[in-house]
Amino acid sequence: MHFCLTGQYTPKALNNILENPTTDRVAAARKLIETAGGKLISMYSTQADGPGVLVILDVPDPGAAPAIAGIVTASGAIQNVKLMRLFTPDEVTKLRQTAAKLRAAYTPPGG
Repeated sequence: MHFCLTGQYTPKALNNILENPTTDRVAAARKLIETAGGKLISMYSTQADGPGVLVILDVPDPGAAPAIAGIVTASGAIQNVKLMRLFTPDEVTKLRQTAAKLRAAYTPPGG
């Protein structure tokens, strides 16, 4: 399952990066994700809401992604963390088919 994790570096993490600007954050992310049985798909630096990171990862266990996000957040490296499940076009088609089957069972408010 693919996930997108975003967040901004904390001031402490930024200071550490400035003290060692060649630090390999990709290797650190890859090690954590692979330890969880997953794969790092891509990793980007972001500037939109302050210096941050965007990571796309693939993990077989859906519980691994929030665990990874929690570990990185608890370490004090990033803040304002967002984790989003990504769906392939084939997965979206299956979701739509399931929704079409379930639709008749739902009554909206006032209905």
